[in-house]
Amino acid sequence: MHLDPSLGGGTFPHRHTHSAEPLRADGTRRALRIGLGGPVGSGKTATVAALCRALRAELSMAVVTNDIYTREDAEFLLREAVLPPERISAVETGACPHTAIRDDISANLEAVEELEEAFHGNGRLDLILVESGGDNLTATFSRGLVDAQIFVIDVAGGDDIPRKGGPGVTTADLLVVNKTDLAPHVGSDLGRMARDAAEQRGELPVAFQSLRGEEGVAPVAAWVRERIAAWTAR
Repeated sequence: MHLDPSLGGGTFPHRHTHSAEPLRADGTRRALRIGLGGPVGSGKTATVAALCRALRAELSMAVVTNDIYTREDAEFLLREAVLPPERISAVETGACPHTAIRDDISANLEAVEELEEAFHGNGRLDLILVESGGDNLTATFSRGLVDAQIFVIDVAGGDDIPRKGGPGVTTADLLVVNKTDLAPHVGSDLGRMARDAAEQRGELPVAFQSLRGEEGVAPVAAWVRERIAAWTAR
C-alpha cells in the first residue's frame, strides 16, 4: 500500500468520486475498468477466470488481483492460464481489502496504469478487471479506480444476504448471486433472494449464475459486453 506522506494526523486520503478521464493524453481511449468485490469465498476469482475465458477472444483484457499478504488469486489465474502472465498483476494490500479499493487506491491505480502503459500501442487494452480481496457487505470501489463495479454473493452464505443490504449489495452496478446450483443443498430460496434483491436495488440489475451450469458466466459476460459497447460509444 502506498500512503501519502503529506497527510497529517487524523486526515484521511482524498476519496475519488469520479472516474478518470476516458481519453488519454494522445486522444486514445483507455480501457474500461470494472471492479469485482464481495465476501470471502463468494466466487470472485472463479468469476474473473470465467469472464476471461468468455471474453478473451473478442477483447484485449488484463486483470489486477488483491490479497492482503499473498498473491494467491493471481497465482490461481496463472495456473488456469486464463490470460498470458503479463496481463495479470497482483497487489498485496497489507490492510483491510476495502482500504485498497476505496480509501487509498494508489497501489491498485498504479497497477492499472502500468498495465495500460505496457499494452499501449500494442494490442491496446479494452478491459481491465480489478478483483478486490474478500470483504463484507460494505465493500465498494472508488470511482477513481473503476468505472463500474460488480458485487458477488453466493447462496451458501444465506438467502437473507440481499435483504440485509449494505452498500455492496444496494449500489453495485451489477449484483451477482453465485453458486445457484447449491441452493437445494443449503436451503436457500432463489425466488426470495430475487425479490429481496429487487426491493433493495430498484432498477439496478441482478444476475443469477452457476459456473457449473450450462449458461455459466454468460449473463455476466453479456452485461460486460453492454458496458464495453457504451464505453466505446462515449
